[in-house]
Amino acid sequence: MASLKKTNAARLLDRSGIHYQIASYPVDPDDLSATHAAAMLGVAPETVFKTLLVTGVPNGLAFAVIPACSELDMKKLALALGDKHVEMVPLADLLPLTGYVRGGCSPLGAKKKYPVCIDSSAQDLPAMFVSAGQRGMQLILAPNDLAQATDASFADITRDAAR
Repeated sequence: MASLKKTNAARLLDRSGIHYQIASYPVDPDDLSATHAAAMLGVAPETVFKTLLVTGVPNGLAFAVIPACSELDMKKLALALGDKHVEMVPLADLLPLTGYVRGGCSPLGAKKKYPVCIDSSAQDLPAMFVSAGQRGMQLILAPNDLAQATDASFADITRDAAR
């Protein structure tokens, strides 16, 4: 594989001394979903996590990190963050708030450090995939290492067919 340019997220992990790998895949601008990324990487969608930006009352902005095959449960996330309620940040606000675009949003290396909540299903995995902060690039690292790098908490914040 050709050498990949380091992203802010990867540089943050380097500074923290956290072991990770980078996986790349061809980007389909018509399908930026995490499930598509999983298919392109040839891995189970339960191991690829998408990063969603939410805003809560009263605590403000936060990242939710959930499996590609799952749906965010706003009530569970609000409870985990200590908010009365949360809602998704409009897509148009993602780039100005984080420096990231849809399909390339990472909980690491954003413009500002926001609280991070990772779905507890990640704790069952030896390694997880999360965006490296650029479309077509994923970081592979241990869930506890991601939590350490982002000061994240783990909580059950999804709903899906399996639950």
